[in-house]
Amino acid sequence: MPRMSEPFSIRVIDARQEPLAPALAELRERLSPRGNIVSEAGRKRTIDVFGKPLSPTEVVETICRDVRERGIAAVLDYSKKLDRADLTPETIRVSQAELDAAHAAADPAFLAAIARIQQNILEFQTAILHKEVEVRRNGVVLRQRYQPLERIGICVPGGAAAYPSTVLMTAVPAQAAGVSQIVVIAPPTDFGANNRDVLATCKAIGVTEVYRMGGAQGVAALAYGVEGIPKVDKIVGPGNLFVALAKRHVYGEVDIDSIAGPSEVVVISDETTRADFTAADLLAQAEHAPGASILITWSRTALEATKRELERLVQTISRSELTLQSLRDFGCLILVDSPEEACRVTSEIAPEHLHIATENAGALLAKIRNAGATFLGNYSPVALGDYAAGPSHVLPTGGTARWASGLSANHFLRSSSVIDYSAEALRDIAPAIQMLADKEGLTAHRLSVDLRVE
Repeated sequence: MPRMSEPFSIRVIDARQEPLAPALAELRERLSPRGNIVSEAGRKRTIDVFGKPLSPTEVVETICRDVRERGIAAVLDYSKKLDRADLTPETIRVSQAELDAAHAAADPAFLAAIARIQQNILEFQTAILHKEVEVRRNGVVLRQRYQPLERIGICVPGGAAAYPSTVLMTAVPAQAAGVSQIVVIAPPTDFGANNRDVLATCKAIGVTEVYRMGGAQGVAALAYGVEGIPKVDKIVGPGNLFVALAKRHVYGEVDIDSIAGPSEVVVISDETTRADFTAADLLAQAEHAPGASILITWSRTALEATKRELERLVQTISRSELTLQSLRDFGCLILVDSPEEACRVTSEIAPEHLHIATENAGALLAKIRNAGATFLGNYSPVALGDYAAGPSHVLPTGGTARWASGLSANHFLRSSSVIDYSAEALRDIAPAIQMLADKEGLTAHRLSVDLRVE
């Protein structure tokens, strides 16, 4: 059992006795990828590399500008300075032989799990794909077409842990959409592009273009294109603060999925919910370090039981010190006065993950407007969505679930309209077009119709 140097601590708020809004606003601000906060260690590293104490935003702007101007040479320089990886234009790409070797050395049970999960994702993502729509009326044919993007890039983290699940949850939806070229980038680390399980997963699902590059330099290489690495149409996938800021910087040059912050969960529980289940769900998010773990309940009994289970179970997990820090910094147990208030607060938070583990979970779901992904009942832990269910685990964070959606196959489709009018149909609608063109003073617009209907 891990030994913890710090005592267990998590904030408890009785929303019946104190205002909740300031605490939630403070938490949201701390989890937001603003790009203006850097640790002392990060500050020293920035000075070593850039010669001055740049903010993360300034670091990203410098790297992206350098990659755009110098291409692959800049990518290799930053890989050496930031990742301590001595790469060449030939070794930055993972070879087919390396992919084959990783797949051959992988545990057969692991490969079987990958195949099963791939099928789950394909089944769901194919079922939700946009279908072409056609409307016909009196000489008018209107169509909405959906065509897959040609080339997309996927960022796979590789700092503190290996994430073959990210390969699955990003590449397979793109495959369901029909994307023909899928590029994976991961840092040149033991948890990134040098990780056997990550490479075996790429090989198993048919992804063969993999590069040893991460951070802002990897995002910039995908966005601008460098020697040997053609630019992509869209960049998706999670990453650290520098990846998030780089995606924001290159948006417009390419499309992106989102600017993601730390992972977060809201669990709604009552006295029917097993406290150890609730505690495990909260720990699973805190384990990301940072990760926001929030319990909302109207039962003091449930709150106290969950707190006891958190203190007990955190001692059994491998990343207990980091998890404890997340619970202290970003965790919260909130006591509200009713199920209705729990729903209102949850909608206000708009969490990335929502687990409704109450007796009438479906009834509460109907009252909650904002959440990235929702899990119902005692036997639907968030880990199901992280690893195996079928919807992607790339979800809106930082309250953006108020207006943003989780990644899906549809995000790899580009829609376009097709308009086909007969002469009779144009004559019928012409007066309305002519009226608007006159109102806006666009005489050539009117002329293009007048000539056809005279």
